[in-house]
Amino acid sequence: MPIYLPIAGLSVNLYALLALGGGVGFLSGLFGVGGGFLLTPLLMFLGVPPAVAVATGANQVVGASVSGLIAHWRRRNVDVRMGAVLTMGGFAGSGLGVILFGWLKSLGQIDLVISICYVVFLGFIGGTMAVESVGALLKSGGGGVLRKRHRHPWHSLPFKMRFPRSGLYSAP
Repeated sequence: MPIYLPIAGLSVNLYALLALGGGVGFLSGLFGVGGGFLLTPLLMFLGVPPAVAVATGANQVVGASVSGLIAHWRRRNVDVRMGAVLTMGGFAGSGLGVILFGWLKSLGQIDLVISICYVVFLGFIGGTMAVESVGALLKSGGGGVLRKRHRHPWHSLPFKMRFPRSGLYSAP
């Protein structure tokens, strides 16, 4: 059953969109990712213009993130302090992204830049995961010697934060 998308200026199968949203939402909840990096290229594959796909993916991420937050909050898996820090960075990054998006759109290069960035970004993520997996496989062969931890001078720098729920300690 086709549905007309007036902003994108095209018709898309309603059931394909429902399946796409459900699949991306499922993977978002399973792996703890926002889902926009999955949804945007898939929408572009369906023929949705890149600029509209990015905006649509951003909206879908909000729903998936909120429902994931609620589910993990009930299991007491949420580190609120880390979330607050990441949210502040997300607001700053989103603001800069909107400015860059407007500038590229005025130049008429937004579609090309979005497509290239997705290829580079997803390729980098895939390559990093492959290297990490191979490294973990090679290290699992033998038990290494544990070194005693010692304090580094940068541990006393400002802006260090402890995230107790996550068990992380961060210093710039």
